[in-house]
Amino acid sequence: MLKFVFRFGTPLLGVGCLIMLALIVTNRELPTNIFNAANLQSFKILFISIILEAFPFILLGVLFSALLQVFVTDELIQKFTPKNPVAGVLFGALLGILFPLCECGMIPVVRRLIRKGMPAYIGIVYLLAGPIVNPIVYASTFTAFRTKPEMAYSRMGLAFVIAVIVGLLLYKFMKNSPLKTTQAAQMAHHGHSHSHDHGASGSGFRGRVASILSHASDEFFEMGKYLIFGALLTAIIQTAIDRSTLAAFADQPIFSYVFMMGFAFILSICSTSDAFIASSFSGMFDFGPLLAFLVFGPMIDLKNTLMLLSTFRVKFVFILIALTAALTFIGAWITEVLL
Repeated sequence: MLKFVFRFGTPLLGVGCLIMLALIVTNRELPTNIFNAANLQSFKILFISIILEAFPFILLGVLFSALLQVFVTDELIQKFTPKNPVAGVLFGALLGILFPLCECGMIPVVRRLIRKGMPAYIGIVYLLAGPIVNPIVYASTFTAFRTKPEMAYSRMGLAFVIAVIVGLLLYKFMKNSPLKTTQAAQMAHHGHSHSHDHGASGSGFRGRVASILSHASDEFFEMGKYLIFGALLTAIIQTAIDRSTLAAFADQPIFSYVFMMGFAFILSICSTSDAFIASSFSGMFDFGPLLAFLVFGPMIDLKNTLMLLSTFRVKFVFILIALTAALTFIGAWITEVLL
């Protein structure tokens, strides 16, 4: 079903993007009374802003992934990856400090690392912790919550703990690689990448540059279609939700956590800027739900779920989402009680 949607949805989305760009340039609305003019304008702004916000990070991610493919050998990855599972999990959870990528660009990098020999559980830990446990996100969170600096510390700490727990559980119970093993993926990993590496080493600098551009363009277009589809759904849902709906859940002690986690999933805001969105609700929601919003959103949101489904097995993705959601809920509640 997912293949069917993306096979026919991608060209339709392309046409839709061109129509919306034309409407923005000409400052006109669709010639129909079905859509509310204000809602349509909000939808256009949200859709374009999500894409413009995420595309640079995806581009950074695929470029970094291509550099890994061309210049970093499987043996080097295996050499520097800790063999001890506890050390490996801690290594993955802190890797974001050295490579502070946004969640939009994490998936192609993690996929490449796993294919080049990094244990899958370490790659997943980096996927979860990397978008939060990094200096850029810490600085943005601290700035957004100047009057509540404990929010920045709690966000870093809870994300680190959740990623470590998930990594240890995956090491214990995950027996097979979670990556999809389609024929195309196998060809890309063994034959195609081998020919590029071989050609790069034989053609010098020019061959390596051509190989980097080839790998980056392939992954960029592969991930880009999922981002566009996710941005479309996200913009539609954001347009349909008003502030009164948020207020209705703010006073519910349990549902406020669930709602803010779901809200973060739907909004799909980059981890470098979501703290400013959360701070705007600080007068409405308590510390715990806001923390759940800041932790769960960068780990799992709508647009990266679609990209996860394109890379990992469907069963694994749903287990990962459920496990991350449960740990975020429990961790945010405990943190609020302790503080």
